[in-house]
Amino acid sequence: MGAIHLVRHGQASFGAADYDKLSDLGREQAGLVGVELARRQVRVDHAWCGSLSRQRDTAELALAECAPGVTVTEDPRWNEYADGDVLGAHGDGRPQDAQDPRSFQRVLEAALAAWAAAGTQSDAAETWTAFRDRVEAAVTEVAGALGKGEQAVVFTSGGVIATLCGLLLGTPETHLVPLSRVAVNAGISKLATGRSGLTLVSFNEHGHFDGPTADHVTYR
Repeated sequence: MGAIHLVRHGQASFGAADYDKLSDLGREQAGLVGVELARRQVRVDHAWCGSLSRQRDTAELALAECAPGVTVTEDPRWNEYADGDVLGAHGDGRPQDAQDPRSFQRVLEAALAAWAAAGTQSDAAETWTAFRDRVEAAVTEVAGALGKGEQAVVFTSGGVIATLCGLLLGTPETHLVPLSRVAVNAGISKLATGRSGLTLVSFNEHGHFDGPTADHVTYR
């Protein structure tokens, strides 16, 4: 069997002028997840990432630790949903406090639930259905590119990972919010590939942030 390791990007710059940039802590997280992949002796036959800076930079820093020289394929289908788009279509009109991640998360989760429930009827530029279909197409392409026993690492975002894991659990709409809520920056989720298709093996592993690196656990 082959395997696809889905890695959430390191912490971005919440509240800054440019969110799509790894924080200093995010850069450390990216390096540490690379060290963890090397410790596990993951053979990186292929690597993909989205086109967002936080995804590309996480890939660069992690692969420098576990698979230097491996070329990363950039595919925007691995990009996160646009939270401004979702909030604009399904937010409740309350002002968003960009400096308070908990307040922002509560409002975002309500909007995400409404977005997923609306399906193709959403007023968002990218509907939930379109988002779900593009990330499913992306993982299907990666799985199809793997030879017997090969492994891939994909550097992406929490909503993408939650959606794919939800698809494999059978109810992506209801899993989107609860899985996204607990997704750790630079956490690892593993999918197995085989004749029967894709199977979810693990979600959101972050044991590499135990002990002396416990202060590296972040969710936004």
